[in-house]
Amino acid sequence: MRRFLVTTGLLLSSMSASASVITEFLNNENDLQWRVVNDNVMGGRSLGDFVVQDEILRFTGVTNTRGGGFSSIRSVSRTLGISEVDQGLELLVKGDRRIYIVRLQTSDGVTYWAEFPSSEEWASTRVAFSEFEPRWRGRALNGPVLIPSRIVSLGLMIYDGQDGKFSLMVDKISVF
Repeated sequence: MRRFLVTTGLLLSSMSASASVITEFLNNENDLQWRVVNDNVMGGRSLGDFVVQDEILRFTGVTNTRGGGFSSIRSVSRTLGISEVDQGLELLVKGDRRIYIVRLQTSDGVTYWAEFPSSEEWASTRVAFSEFEPRWRGRALNGPVLIPSRIVSLGLMIYDGQDGKFSLMVDKISVF
C-alpha cells in the first residue's frame, strides 16, 4: 500500500516566494548536470532518457517489469546548498498520472526515496524531507535519518510496477 504525504495542487500562481531554487533547468554549466540510469544495469529492458528544452526537463521512456522495471535520471554529485532549516523539496511537474520517485543521495553515499503522484496538469508538489526513506537497490533500510545539508545529488525515477510509456515534465525544483 502506498502512502502519499506530499501536498499537491493545481498551479494557480508561481511557486512560493520563500522557496530557494535548486534548478530551473537553464541548461548551462551552472545548472545541475544529469545522467541516465535504467534497469539495464541489472539486466532489465526499460528505456528512458531526458532532454532539457525551453527550461523544461522532459523525462520519458518505456518501463518493462520483466527484469527490473525502472528508469531514472540523477544529477552529478555536488554541493546543493540545502540547509538544516529547509523542510523539503517543491517540484513543479506535469505528468501522465503515474507514480514517480524523488531520489536523494547524501555525501556518505546513502540514498533516500519518496514517491509523488503526477497529474496531466502543471502542479506544485511538496515532499517533506521527513518522508524520505533510506534505500539500497530498492530495498528499504532501517536508517540513517536524512540530514538535508548532506544531500549532494537529486534524482527522478519511475518504479511503479507497471509496463508502458511514461512522461514527466519538470519546470523547477526548489527547497522550502
